[in-house]
Amino acid sequence: MSSMTGEVDNPFPEPVELEITDSIDLHAFRPNDVRAVLMAYLEEARAKGFRYVRIIHGKGIGVQRELVRKVLGETEFVKGFRSGDEFSGGWGATIAELTEST
Repeated sequence: MSSMTGEVDNPFPEPVELEITDSIDLHAFRPNDVRAVLMAYLEEARAKGFRYVRIIHGKGIGVQRELVRKVLGETEFVKGFRSGDEFSGGWGATIAELTEST
């Protein structure tokens, strides 16, 4: 919805807290927010001690997958990443290996 000033109303005026698990589904986030959400998620997942995380970006035409892999490639504590296997989302998900938090 839009306000009378033409600005889009923020449906979440207060920060939303999400439980950090070994998997995140990016479908719940606006495309413009995905980079920031993913970077924050990776930092929190590493701090919680997760060694492997699954990032669900969907299959589509590959735009989200490429963005996810660009962020992973630029993140110094990501050891590597690959497409999910048949049980973890196939090419609609990326599995990333994180280094241990110091």
